[in-house]
Amino acid sequence: MFKPALAALAVTTLALPSHAMAEANIEIEAEGPVIELSVFESVSVAPDIATIGAGVTTEAPTATEALRQNSAEMQKVVARIKALGVAERDIQTTGINLNARYDYDQATQRQAFRGYQASNRVSVILRKIDQAGRVLDALVEAGANDLNGPSFSIENDEAAKDAARKRAIERAQARVKAYADMFGYDGAKVLWISENIEGRGPMPEMAMMRVSADAVAAAPPVQPGMVSTGISMAFKFELVKDGAPAAP
Repeated sequence: MFKPALAALAVTTLALPSHAMAEANIEIEAEGPVIELSVFESVSVAPDIATIGAGVTTEAPTATEALRQNSAEMQKVVARIKALGVAERDIQTTGINLNARYDYDQATQRQAFRGYQASNRVSVILRKIDQAGRVLDALVEAGANDLNGPSFSIENDEAAKDAARKRAIERAQARVKAYADMFGYDGAKVLWISENIEGRGPMPEMAMMRVSADAVAAAPPVQPGMVSTGISMAFKFELVKDGAPAAP
């Protein structure tokens, strides 16, 4: 299902570098007035992928102990992810960190060493997005205490981009026809087209949160909503009289 999410159209007069003008003239020589249009079209679609981040943060007096504890806990989390049916290729380590911790001692007005903090995080792609809430709950039970997401996207947005492209072209054709009518021309021919494909536009991720199993009484509700994908296109048309080839 497609629906327009955003559409914008602007007429611009560009001051192009001399070499760019030369290249344009080599391709097609314009004799009539030239109209330049910029069009953006976006469509919204239902997502089919959810991405979540899960990790474990541990603290210990020594670096070795902090990393050892973290590795043991993270192995439990990864094992739970796999047990939930997530394929190996959809689990990716995104960061392993080990840092010394210091607190400011008000009495001595100096930094006081408090130990070491180790963290390990993975990014997980869920292809059954209706299970995102249950997966988050299960990961907390397995020991994850750093979570972020879910963010939603579509794995293959080519059909959506095709729809956005078609609408962008239709808008450009309608606008240039209006210009031709206003200035007494019979039509327009295309001199130049460029395209800039926008990203898939997932919803922003939730901020990272520190949680424990006791903090989650039930699977958190997750609403995937819609995600947008779009295309920016630029056109250059020449206004023509009868007898010259017109834009389709």
